[in-house]
Amino acid sequence: MGERPTIRHDVLMYPATGVSGQSPPSVTDVSYDMTTRRLAIPYLWPVVNPVAGPKYLAVREHLRRRVTALPELTLLPPEPVLCAEYGVSRITLRRAVDGLVADGHLVREQGRGTYVTRPAIRHEYRESFVHRIAGFSSVMSEQGAQVGTKVLTQRIVPAPAGVAVELSLEGAADVVELERLRSVDGEPNHVAHSFLPATMFPRAAEEDFGHGSLYDFLRREYAADLAHARIVVDVGTAAPDEADLLRIVAGSPLLVVRTTVRDSGGRPLVHSFSRLRPDVSQVEFEVSVGGR
Repeated sequence: MGERPTIRHDVLMYPATGVSGQSPPSVTDVSYDMTTRRLAIPYLWPVVNPVAGPKYLAVREHLRRRVTALPELTLLPPEPVLCAEYGVSRITLRRAVDGLVADGHLVREQGRGTYVTRPAIRHEYRESFVHRIAGFSSVMSEQGAQVGTKVLTQRIVPAPAGVAVELSLEGAADVVELERLRSVDGEPNHVAHSFLPATMFPRAAEEDFGHGSLYDFLRREYAADLAHARIVVDVGTAAPDEADLLRIVAGSPLLVVRTTVRDSGGRPLVHSFSRLRPDVSQVEFEVSVGGR
């Protein structure tokens, strides 16, 4: 009796030495007021490692990782407290928080404050690929989602004309065709179609892609250099067979994301297009300009 209720989040770690300290992070109990639904101040201790690029992006990423592990409706500490913890100005903090509000991770209410909410499922791409090229499975798993995959088609076929152009294939070249239904937390999210040169990646025709990432497989089995990607986003409509798979009405709008991944020398390695339900998906492009 008399003690504040606590809630344990084993994924939450922060150094006891603050912004400038380099002590290894440690798992800790997080004090949590069940009446006000507000975290104790030390919970969002600054643990952002120095990274290239604007500081608000580092703050935003750290906050995003923290709030995804919090109960909904949890209030964030006031702005002055967060500014002091992160060692940033209010302008920098607000840019970071604005991004999370736009993403659906946080909600601001006049007279109430800023609190945690749950966004639509994000299908996130970064245009500059400053950090890495990551597949849907890797990205969503890192966000704590349960990703499901059902392989619909996996075979070697002659390259369709459009695919041959994207992969710079000549003549009657064969490709590995891979079609998968991807789901998040049990709900269908999109149908992904991928094509790879069969002469370069023959084992892709036999690998079990019911789990894991295609990109991870290519890196692991072939040491593939997935260095650059060109992404085109447009809008399509669901054919009857797609509608059945995605549990939507035929003719419903879909986001169509087309990606061609190349190695450091510019050689095409993978061409894919994903047809996503827009009610549970967003496509994000983050551009870095001149390292700022």
